[in-house]
Amino acid sequence: MAGLTGDPFRAARLLLALRREGVTDSHLLTRMESTDRSDFAGEEHAGLAFEDCYLPIACGQAVLPPLAVGQILQAGGLRPGETGPVLLVGGGSGYMAALAAPLCERLVVAERYRQLAREAGSRLEKAGISNAVMRHGDGLEGLAEEGPYERILLAGSVEEVPGALIAALAPGGRLIAPQAGDEPAKLRIIGDGGETIAVRSLCRDLPALRPGLSTVL
Repeated sequence: MAGLTGDPFRAARLLLALRREGVTDSHLLTRMESTDRSDFAGEEHAGLAFEDCYLPIACGQAVLPPLAVGQILQAGGLRPGETGPVLLVGGGSGYMAALAAPLCERLVVAERYRQLAREAGSRLEKAGISNAVMRHGDGLEGLAEEGPYERILLAGSVEEVPGALIAALAPGGRLIAPQAGDEPAKLRIIGDGGETIAVRSLCRDLPALRPGLSTVL
């Protein structure tokens, strides 16, 4: 992958923007600097890969903007060699998974669209990421058979966190949930008992996560 280092000006601009939004973890910033979003959305979007915008992909979905992705992952507090299994709900293109997987022991990625799950899995394999597994399934149901999880990350907003997700947390685990309908946008950090531990700012509202599997795509 070419990575942001192929465009030093845009690399520096994005890293400064991430730091302004509270994304300061060195491991995460290194991953974001070396992972090119256009590898997960097509070369036709290469000119926008480092901009803070959505990039369209199949099934009417989009790659999330990097600032929001960075804030979610920063709130997750993933640490290489320390963080155990993680569940990512909403696999999309595989971009967020490519950032998160090297920061944890094992990453389970749930995606409701079969086509997206298949394509994201291929991209992760091409990127040489071996500790991430794609699952075509409803991540909002918790995928308990793959857990329990030290962290659960939601790549979209919810009004209420499903109980199945809380139940899938390991003791002491944390769930990071963009909150739907809040103004300004917020991230909730939720403990294994369902309690809200902290609330952090989120740079923008995110599309809502939809339950169930796609019946067509």
